[in-house]
Amino acid sequence: MEKQMPIVAFLYDFDKTLCTTDMQDYAFIPSLGMTPSEFWALANGFGRRNRIDGILAYMYTMIRESERKNLPFTRQDLVEKGRGIVLFPGVQDWFRRINEFGRSQGVQVEHYIISSGLREIIEGSSISGEFKEIYASEFYYDESGRPVWPKLAVNFTAKTQFVYRINKGVLDVSDDKTLNDSMPDDSKRVPFTNMIYMGDGLSDVPCMKMMRAYGGQAIAVYQDSNRMGVEDLLAKGRVDFIFKADYSEGTALDLTVKNIIRKMAISDQLWEENTQQLRSIGGDVLPNQVGLF
Repeated sequence: MEKQMPIVAFLYDFDKTLCTTDMQDYAFIPSLGMTPSEFWALANGFGRRNRIDGILAYMYTMIRESERKNLPFTRQDLVEKGRGIVLFPGVQDWFRRINEFGRSQGVQVEHYIISSGLREIIEGSSISGEFKEIYASEFYYDESGRPVWPKLAVNFTAKTQFVYRINKGVLDVSDDKTLNDSMPDDSKRVPFTNMIYMGDGLSDVPCMKMMRAYGGQAIAVYQDSNRMGVEDLLAKGRVDFIFKADYSEGTALDLTVKNIIRKMAISDQLWEENTQQLRSIGGDVLPNQVGLF
């Protein structure tokens, strides 16, 4: 039987990481006859006054404002509004290029979204089929197709649970039991050391810190408008690297990511050699395990 290639997982925020602004700003908010600043002031003000989690506050505001203006609000309508998402340079063919490079290094590359934005809108984007799983806020819809309850709300600290899901291969958000079951490190599907988290700002900090603490890599991308904030993440040790948000072939971002994949591939080869040698001299002796020979 052919041996499974080691997996390298890319975990992405979406807004201002892969696309140029908040996903609601492209089509949904203009459909309300509002500017982004007006909508977000309304949603954030509502959340603060009522002490509601910011993600739940914006989801409720989307429903309320659509109803108030008698606008259609169905799952398909939101997916359609994702068609207008504008991606950063190079993003469209990034996944194909990185997957091919991974294969050339003997690793299988997987891509995941962990976003506070809406899954429905992401699904309308031209790259939605590139991801093994999309973890993002989402509505539950009744039989008539009306959103009636949040199915998932992903705030900045909640993002970390999905890193554990990817680590263990427990991708179903309704399965908490398996997620919390004890599992030896060497049987986890994607080691933390084989993960790369890519984001753009403060909402990504818990995941970025987690990556660095567990041996993965954290990268922040920036536009001119948020460069100073991203430089602060680097200065405070929250990310390993910062790059302009350009995913084109040959950019500094592209070249560094390929070097990270090389490093992860070599680390996997060394670990495999170490494990084989240990087993050859004492069965299933694991590192740090005392054995009598």
